[in-house]
Amino acid sequence: MIELHRLGREPEPFLLNPDLIQTVEARPDTTVTLTSGERLPVVERPEDVRRRIAAWRTSLLVDAARTIGLDPDVLPFARRG
Repeated sequence: MIELHRLGREPEPFLLNPDLIQTVEARPDTTVTLTSGERLPVVERPEDVRRRIAAWRTSLLVDAARTIGLDPDVLPFARRG
């Protein structure tokens, strides 16, 4: 899950399953459209949402590699820097 913040008077944090995201657009505020058609205005920029999704997916792959006994440090997607 990734943490985002709803756009409003006081940005409200919430967790979202990135697999439910269909699009992320700047219109001019960032709007996340879910596969259900629901639209969520968020504080984060589209690039920030993309980075959080990439980090989340990488963490899943690293966890899977560890589960089967691989050293995630030797996997190209797990390298930091």
